[in-house]
Amino acid sequence: MTVFVAACIQLRSGKDISENTARAEELIRAAAADGATFVQTPEMSNVLVRSREELAARIDVLERDPFVAMARRICAELGIFLHVGSVAVLLDGGKAANRAVLIAPGGAIVETYDKIHMFDVDLPGGESWRESSTYRPGEKVPVVDLPFGKLGMAICYDVRFPALFRAQARLGAEILTAPAAFTRQTGQAHWHVLQRARAIENGAYVISAAQGGRHEDERETFGHSLIVDPWGGVVAELDNDTPGHVVAEIDLGKVARARARIPAIANEREFDCRMTEAVRGEPA
Repeated sequence: MTVFVAACIQLRSGKDISENTARAEELIRAAAADGATFVQTPEMSNVLVRSREELAARIDVLERDPFVAMARRICAELGIFLHVGSVAVLLDGGKAANRAVLIAPGGAIVETYDKIHMFDVDLPGGESWRESSTYRPGEKVPVVDLPFGKLGMAICYDVRFPALFRAQARLGAEILTAPAAFTRQTGQAHWHVLQRARAIENGAYVISAAQGGRHEDERETFGHSLIVDPWGGVVAELDNDTPGHVVAEIDLGKVARARARIPAIANEREFDCRMTEAVRGEPA
């Protein structure tokens, strides 16, 4: 069975794309030096800015994004697979895409994924998010057959929608991903349990690089980049919100063993779900 080393890069992206790109490159090189051949960065690796107008003024189309250009160059140089957790890229019509990009060792873009589920919420304490006002949601969920295993792509809030990951697992995905910029508030409550749940219920590795700390636009993200094994064990964690990297050995034999012990995917059955209205009658 395939064994390889994966890495999560934890960032604290700000408004300056060139600064974010330079810091990420340093950390990617450090992860590769530690033996990683698959490296993942977090959601919104290129820029984090709350204002829709300011974001639109800073980003460009994917083909001209400086972060993606750096990622392609470093993959070609270091011979690694790089999963850019996501970048904000400009679309026609005034909106952006929250787009993950998977890059091969030669520097070619293998696959992209646009985040499907938009985080539209009002949180206690006055924090409010309306991703749908800025980003156009995607419609397709990929599974990529890589030399070392089958990988499913997702982003952040997607992790709360188990059907997405189950669909990937049914197609054979052995590695699931949820690179994120989780808010501190929701991260403290749910980050670890959601990552572990997706791993356990699908018998798959889950790799999730994260943003961490207080950003220029005043948001706070949780950090705690994680790699979880198919039995739900945390095999690597950057246990803070500071930029850095963490590596772990991925043994895809554990996927086969977990799915043999708990064959939840194989045992699934179709069923009907319906609402029943109770009828109140007079007692006999």
